[in-house]
Amino acid sequence: MSRIVRRIGLAAMAALLTTAPVTAQLLPGGGLPISLPPVLPSAPIAGPVLQNVLGQPQAQQIVRPTLNSVAGLPEDIARAGPSTLLDLRRMRLQELVNENRATVEAGERGQPVRRAILIAIDPDPLSLQLALRGGFRIVADETEPQLGMRVIQLRVPGDLSVRAAMKLVRKIAPRLQVDYDPIFEPAGGSLSPITAALAASAGSGAGRIIGMIDGGVASHPSLANASIEQSGFAGNPQPTGHGTAVASLLVGSQGPFRGAATGAQLYVADVYGGNRAAGSATAIVKALGWLAGHRAQVINISLVGPENRAVARAIKILQARGIQIVAAVGNDGPAAPPQFPASYPGVVAVTGVDSRGKALPEAGKAAHLDFAAPGADMAAATPGEGYARVRGTSFAAPLAAARLSIVGSPRRLAAEAKPGSGRVGQGIVCGSCRVDPRTVGAK
Repeated sequence: MSRIVRRIGLAAMAALLTTAPVTAQLLPGGGLPISLPPVLPSAPIAGPVLQNVLGQPQAQQIVRPTLNSVAGLPEDIARAGPSTLLDLRRMRLQELVNENRATVEAGERGQPVRRAILIAIDPDPLSLQLALRGGFRIVADETEPQLGMRVIQLRVPGDLSVRAAMKLVRKIAPRLQVDYDPIFEPAGGSLSPITAALAASAGSGAGRIIGMIDGGVASHPSLANASIEQSGFAGNPQPTGHGTAVASLLVGSQGPFRGAATGAQLYVADVYGGNRAAGSATAIVKALGWLAGHRAQVINISLVGPENRAVARAIKILQARGIQIVAAVGNDGPAAPPQFPASYPGVVAVTGVDSRGKALPEAGKAAHLDFAAPGADMAAATPGEGYARVRGTSFAAPLAAARLSIVGSPRRLAAEAKPGSGRVGQGIVCGSCRVDPRTVGAK
């Protein structure tokens, strides 16, 4: 299959999905609208395995997410195999670039990055002057007060691509600490704005302070008594399915549904503002600074992206202050490159397991793996009301983050971890935190 896919080219497959007419359909897992392409032609343009995957009703969630759904990768697609998952990842990233060419372009290895922008981290004056003499222009110069970290956004010269501009700046200012400004994605499900009110604080937290970097959180009965404060770092915060699901797994409480850290104060940093093409490294750095200012003890990041100097430095600063970072390993399978921030040293990297304690086949392979937590056969809140079945490492990470906030350290978390099947790191944590979808009527 992989040889056929590469022979035809991923661009051709992406074009098929881009040009095909779409029709509205309801997603079985969450009841939220998504746009689906018609069944692809029967010719073996994508190879038999990937062709079958693309013909499934929920394949659109992977290739061109609408960001409304809280459902994760469908189980039948998740079992398609590492090569197919890797090809789907490449198609998804290309689609993100294709649909947002005004603001996004492809960086190295096809990773979506902000168009015409490079970022310099704590630049020395001489290197910065050399870059400016080479035609780069400062469009933003900000020092994050809580991090003591300066980040400068540089507009690239002329009509250079970011890749060409990176080669240029490395040549003319080799000592400048410079990087792309990549776009991070949710590690399961999606996060587009929806018609719902934002969740608002209804009380004060009891000691524990948890932060999350995600999409915005919508109002929901399970969050009615939770203490939640939200701030936007790509415009005003917008309620999303993904953010709502993650928040409910942290602090939700309604009847048989219960989050793993109820009673904690939750600070939500929305780095998307309802725009799938947002979620940049610079937004994440600002979010980390805001959460540090609110004294978050644990920060959950159910997002994935490439290695980035600005994000790495910000995380290192927070870690030096004793703030724990928990991150999902992603859902693009073990053949995909290691994802960040989960792969940074000291970040608690979390994968997902099903109700039998078996590692999810679609889980990514991080540079290191610390723990597993329930990530399938479980329910989470949907915006407004009701619950949906969710699947993905996005939903395992907040359960591990919640337990970490309670026990206080990764060492203590390891002491309560249980054995599992497959790649589960030091074991499964918060195994009893899974809410059976049947108990809350999740679809």
